[in-house]
Amino acid sequence: MSELRFALEKEGIKVAATKTRQISVGGVTVGGGAAIRVQSMLNTPTTDPTAGLEQIQQLADAGCEIVRAAIPNADALDGYQTLVEQSPIPVVADIHFDYRLALEAVKRGAPKLRINPGNIGDWERVDAIIDAAGEAAIPIRIGVNAGSLARDLQTRQDLSLAEKLVESAMEYVQHFNQRGFYDTALSVKASSVPVTIEAYRKLSKLSDCPLHIGVTEAGTAFSGSIKSAVGCGTLLADGIGDTLRVSLTADPVEEVKVAWEILAALDIRRRNPELISCPTCGRTRVDLIPIAQEVEVRLAELTKANPEKYRHLKIAVMGCEVNGPGEAREADFGIACGMGSGLVFAAGQPLAQHKEHELIDALFTHIEKG
Repeated sequence: MSELRFALEKEGIKVAATKTRQISVGGVTVGGGAAIRVQSMLNTPTTDPTAGLEQIQQLADAGCEIVRAAIPNADALDGYQTLVEQSPIPVVADIHFDYRLALEAVKRGAPKLRINPGNIGDWERVDAIIDAAGEAAIPIRIGVNAGSLARDLQTRQDLSLAEKLVESAMEYVQHFNQRGFYDTALSVKASSVPVTIEAYRKLSKLSDCPLHIGVTEAGTAFSGSIKSAVGCGTLLADGIGDTLRVSLTADPVEEVKVAWEILAALDIRRRNPELISCPTCGRTRVDLIPIAQEVEVRLAELTKANPEKYRHLKIAVMGCEVNGPGEAREADFGIACGMGSGLVFAAGQPLAQHKEHELIDALFTHIEKG
C-alpha cells in the first residue's frame, strides 16, 4: 500500500487500479495472479464439529476452496480446532468483539483470521491480534462492513458510505503496516450493490492487499443471487477481486454454486460445461424446459466423473430453427428442435435427427464419443 496513492485519491486525483500481492491461506494462494477463490461460511454451530465437517465436505464437493467458521465464544474453540484438524479445505476463524478469541484461534491452528477491527476494541487489542498472527505467519482479513463501522466514521457527514468503508479499511491497513504486518486481505461490504461497487473500486486503487469481494446480507437464494451477480460480476469484470463469497439466506452450498456461475459467466473459471439454451417462444414445438433441465443435470454428473474432459465444453439446447444450430454454431454439441423432434449437431454441423424422447440420450452419446 502506498500512502501517496491514498493521499492522491483523497484529493480527487484518479489513480489506476493496483495489482494485488499474494497471501496463502492454509496452502491456498489468494491474490497476486492466483485463481480467484470461492469461499463460503458454515451455518452449523462450531460447537458441533461433526455437523460442521459434514457441511464442509458438501461445500468442498461443490467447489468451495476456503470456508469460514464463527467463533462467538470460548465454548466454540474446541470444535473449531477439530474443524481445522480434519477439514479438507482451510477453515478461517471469524472473530468479532472479543480479541481473546482470535488469540486462542491462532493457538488452535487457524490458517487465517477474519476480524472487523471496528468492533474489536482499542488499538492495544488489535495489536495483540496482529502480533499473534505475525508470530504464527498467518494472514488476517480486515473485514469492514457498513453495519459495523467505528463510531467516529459513522458520524462523519463529509464522506459517503462507500468512502467511510474505504477510509476505515485504509486506516487499519496503515496501522498494520506500521507494525510490520503486511499479510492482509481486505473487504468493504455493504448490502447495497452500488455502495459495494463504489467502495471496492476506490479501494482497488489504494491498496495492493488481496480483495475479498461480496455483497453482504444480500438476501434469499433468488434475490441474493441476483444482487451478488450484479455486484461481484461488475467488480470482476473490472478486474477487481481475488476471492469472493456470495452471502445468501440459504444453504451455503447454494452460495458456492452461484459464485461459480458468476465466474463462469465471465469466463474466469469454470467447473461445469457451459449450457446455452433459448428462452422458448411460440415457435417451440417440443417441451424444451424439462429437456434443458435434464441436460444440465446430466452434464454436471458427467463432468463430476471426468472434469478435465468435459468442463470446458459448450452445449446448446435450442427450441426452434431460428435459434439453432445457426446461432449455436460455436457450441461443441447441441440439439435444435422442431415439431416433436430435433437435430443433434456438433460445431454447427448436423449429425442426426431424433424424436423428442430420444434427443437427450442421443446428445450424450455424441458428447461421450467426443
